[in-house]
Amino acid sequence: MSATGGMLPMYYSNKPVSFWRFFRSKEKIVIFFVFLTFCMVCFGTFFYLPEFRGSGGRVYDQIKRAGPDLLIPPPLQMEDSRETQRFIRHEEDARDDPHILDDREKLKAKIDEDRELKVLERPDQADQVAKRSSTGNPPLNAPDGLNEPMNQIDEIVRASGITVPPAAANHYPLRQGGEDREESVREKRDKVKEMMKHAWDSYVKYAWGKNELKPVSKKEHTGSIFGSQPLGASILDSMDTLYMMGMHDEFKQAKDWISTEFHIDNVVADVSVFETNIRFIGGLLTCYALTGEVLFRDKAQQIADKLLPAFNTPTGIPNALVNFKSGSSKNYGWASGSSSILSEFGTLHLEFSYLSDMTGKSIYRNKVNKIRQVLNTIEKPNGLYPNYLNPRSGKWGQHHMSMGALGDSFYEYLLKAWLQSGKQDNEARQMFDESMDAAFRYMLHESPAGLTYFADLKFERLEHKMDHLACFSGGMLALASRTLKNDRASKYMDVAKKITNTCHESYVKTHTKLGPEAFRFSEGAEARALKSSEKYYILRPETIESYFYLYRLTKDEKYRDWGWEAVQALEKHCRVPGGYTGIKNVYSEDPQQDDVQQSFFLAETLKYLYLLFSDEDFYSLDQWVYNTEAHPLPIKGVNPFYREPAA
Repeated sequence: MSATGGMLPMYYSNKPVSFWRFFRSKEKIVIFFVFLTFCMVCFGTFFYLPEFRGSGGRVYDQIKRAGPDLLIPPPLQMEDSRETQRFIRHEEDARDDPHILDDREKLKAKIDEDRELKVLERPDQADQVAKRSSTGNPPLNAPDGLNEPMNQIDEIVRASGITVPPAAANHYPLRQGGEDREESVREKRDKVKEMMKHAWDSYVKYAWGKNELKPVSKKEHTGSIFGSQPLGASILDSMDTLYMMGMHDEFKQAKDWISTEFHIDNVVADVSVFETNIRFIGGLLTCYALTGEVLFRDKAQQIADKLLPAFNTPTGIPNALVNFKSGSSKNYGWASGSSSILSEFGTLHLEFSYLSDMTGKSIYRNKVNKIRQVLNTIEKPNGLYPNYLNPRSGKWGQHHMSMGALGDSFYEYLLKAWLQSGKQDNEARQMFDESMDAAFRYMLHESPAGLTYFADLKFERLEHKMDHLACFSGGMLALASRTLKNDRASKYMDVAKKITNTCHESYVKTHTKLGPEAFRFSEGAEARALKSSEKYYILRPETIESYFYLYRLTKDEKYRDWGWEAVQALEKHCRVPGGYTGIKNVYSEDPQQDDVQQSFFLAETLKYLYLLFSDEDFYSLDQWVYNTEAHPLPIKGVNPFYREPAA
């Protein structure tokens, strides 16, 4: 509108009127700067957004800030000829398997889609991962030709300009495979998973956050080794089993509890250094290895720091008990001369060494190396290790030797420390072989019926008794035979088979087909318990553990058959509506229940059964070493999930 109210003319002298004539000088300047600003924004958008830049460094930084779980490590190059041959064999098998071919085509289609979008899917979204895969096997050793699509994924990552830190990237390994080719075996594996769900759901419903469950009473169990302090022992002990079985919702439920509810600063009870290490620290370190989530590593370190005061002794041999609140420590009053116990202070090496590598702090490895130093310098009677050692004087207590209670896992950790180190810790392997030479000479015996067993030795007097705990030794010796081909190898495997057979006999000789806590070879007894205090079964895993190792290393189907016998016995005699319970007399037709669902039932017994009915590459023995609580820890230099701190 004009000042007079008329319309401004649009044409003058039949020529178009200039657009700029209607703006004042100041208005023209404002319009010019607005237009200039718009151009600069467009220019910056085009040249500075990550999608249009050639450099990958900015992309990597943004992804890293968005969440380290996005990063995926490249698959390991298979240089070992045995691994290459096994990979080729899987490729050939995969060509004939329609399920694998179908899965592969779906995965390739997903990869092609990702290549177009140039977007990496967050691997910590359990539901999305579950749609793609269901294995706990890491990509470097993926069965049935899955290394090919993993290489394609790696190409996508490189094409995006992303530099993936080796072995330190935070991500979940693929869960693809692990199923046996036989349908009947897959059904048994699924049954074990259902057992785990029943045990876990019952714990969640009736004892969530507490240590263990009373499945008959349907309430918390306060009489466990951790007492009434609500430390969630069953949660920390079970998490990796949930993960390995692909129980994603349950795993997240457990992780959230640890993140928000698990605190140890105000724990005033005396706790076992040994049990806390193998169950809590071991379980957390496995979860860190599997997922890369620093929550698990940091919690493990916090617990380990609380255990350190127990090592403050003149010899460096730790006391058995430590108070988290005060830091005071002591040994059990019943232990010989207030001694520390061989199986307890000798079963720290795997976790503490790994923790040092994960955190870059040498204090944890130094503590266990000091124990090794003491054991190497002290004189050993007949080359044997007594079960008791005084942490002040550095002298042995009672000369009681056992492959079962008080001794067992010490020998296991000598072998597995060597394996965990990538076979570099030769001192540990030498100690193991020398200790087995002595044990074979003085403790290994054969019954009149031809059953081989490890007897206990007390002041050079034999007690012809073998603990259920000692049944782990069949698997240990089989592993020793397979991992080092020397003059002892065949002897180790022979004894491994015989020991495992003896432990199976202790099961089949009972009415329930479950093994007693201890069994004897005297007074006409052959692998049978004679005392009422030896006739109970508390859901122990050791015999099943040996079935697992012997099957993996021999492929003899009888070990799977024996494992299935155990599953059926557990279902018949131990399953109750509120979970799984131990029984007080394995020889009874109607055994009384002890009303305790041990945390190790979920951590070990069900895990080893699940592994027994899984493919051999599912958490392969070439990549993982299992601690004495069945928590798999990665092997250094072989498995990229070892996750040492990035330089």
